[in-house]
Amino acid sequence: MVSTFGPLRNRAMPRLSGRGRPDHVALTFDDGPDPRSTPRFLRLLDERGVRATFFLLGSEAHRAPGLVAEIAAAGHEIGVHGWLHRPLLLRGPRATYADLDRARDTVAALTGRPPTLFRPPYGVMSTAAHLTARRLGLTPVLWTCWGEDWRARATPQSVHRTVTADLDGGGTILLHDSDCTSAPGAWRAALGALPRILDTCAERGYRVGPLRDHGRPLGKPAAGKRPAAAGRLQFDRPSTLL
Repeated sequence: MVSTFGPLRNRAMPRLSGRGRPDHVALTFDDGPDPRSTPRFLRLLDERGVRATFFLLGSEAHRAPGLVAEIAAAGHEIGVHGWLHRPLLLRGPRATYADLDRARDTVAALTGRPPTLFRPPYGVMSTAAHLTARRLGLTPVLWTCWGEDWRARATPQSVHRTVTADLDGGGTILLHDSDCTSAPGAWRAALGALPRILDTCAERGYRVGPLRDHGRPLGKPAAGKRPAAAGRLQFDRPSTLL
């Protein structure tokens, strides 16, 4: 699929890639929340006066409801990364719907607001994922640059170098605030790189913020399922497919 190949996707599918206005850069984090690491990112972002978009795994959000509330209370945008971090290409339509619906409803119940953004695990969409996202009112958003911060050999220097090599105005940065699907402790490389990444954006004249401030209608709900009511948790059995 075109959506799996970054350079081609960025040219052919700018909306899916998270392209926004040229003076803005969207900062996004995947795979949280993690009580060991996410609070450190929140503190740093608060010190810098920066808001971001956190794509949460539903299973991790369910384990740390207070941390989800903390992310929302700090003014950050919350999207969903699915319930489990498993490739959508290996799931059928029913399993895909169950996974995204459960994650969406969990986040809605914990924050009092249904999420409108979705990032697929590994950045790979499927036909079933596109159809499910539309039905649930979720807009898929990927990224234009990342730090490869999930690798065991990643360092703050390598993450900064990798992000800024492809960074331009209107781009979307992907980092990870959790190592639940990465090398143990890999989040430290992202955290260490973050101040330098923010400094580089400032030096290049880019404002940094969440996707909601990116200048495109990324979070406009699609027609389909009505928003989940706050306080309602839906626990369908997640797929066991790998």
